[in-house]
Amino acid sequence: MRTAAPTQGTPGEQAPPWIGASPAAALRALQRPWREVSELVRSPVWRGHGVADGGGLPVLLVPGFLAGDPSLSMMNRWLLARGYRPCTSRIRFNVDCTSEALERLERRLVEFTDGTGRPAAIVGQSRGGLFAKIIAARQPDRVAGIVTLGSPNVDHMAINPLVARQVRFVAALGTAGVPGMFRDDCLQGQCAQELAAWLDRPFPTHVPYVSVYSRSDWVVDWHACVDPDADNVEIDSSHLGMSVHPKVYGLIGERLAVLAGRNASRRDEPGPGRAG
Repeated sequence: MRTAAPTQGTPGEQAPPWIGASPAAALRALQRPWREVSELVRSPVWRGHGVADGGGLPVLLVPGFLAGDPSLSMMNRWLLARGYRPCTSRIRFNVDCTSEALERLERRLVEFTDGTGRPAAIVGQSRGGLFAKIIAARQPDRVAGIVTLGSPNVDHMAINPLVARQVRFVAALGTAGVPGMFRDDCLQGQCAQELAAWLDRPFPTHVPYVSVYSRSDWVVDWHACVDPDADNVEIDSSHLGMSVHPKVYGLIGERLAVLAGRNASRRDEPGPGRAG
């Protein structure tokens, strides 16, 4: 069921965890992803217990800000072992201009779906989830569904002030001419306006959209992850740990299996990259 996004600051709503937090709490939050990796490799879901076969469903994986494809290598390996056909984004370091990164990712999706002859699911973490949402809006016939992990899909700048400083630093480097980095325009110029406009557009109703969020997210304000267009699912996870969290893997296995079954009947029908 799709739920409405809560308004940030509404009485009774939990504030982002970094507000009023002690240094000790911040340190525990930084250490948490390592525990989540350990929990994942010990969990039955990592070994595929209770996880349906993916039936060759194509899955495009998109990393978050300051990360590249290796950050999703465990998920790539797990999906491959579960019978899916994962594909990397070819993003080495997710700090490029939003418009340029989206154009490359869109070409990657077209290439991938042309090769498989089937629409692909997209799993995106953080900034990668923003990209997944926009790509699905641009190419709805090539997208079987999306899952976003800790992605501020309602307000892309609703983030921890410390992370916001990193964002501004990258923008300053890009504006100064350092190649491969976004510029001030991506934060407050035309590029930023275009991003906001795409995120505000109605999401294609026939494309399943799951937004995973955590009130324990120390990077993104969880309110910004709760999208009225999405099936919003809450878990207790760190921001970085969402890509290695056992409950996330269980959820992804469940939701992608539905997409695989939904698209199984389309294998012999004309699709992207196939002649009718």
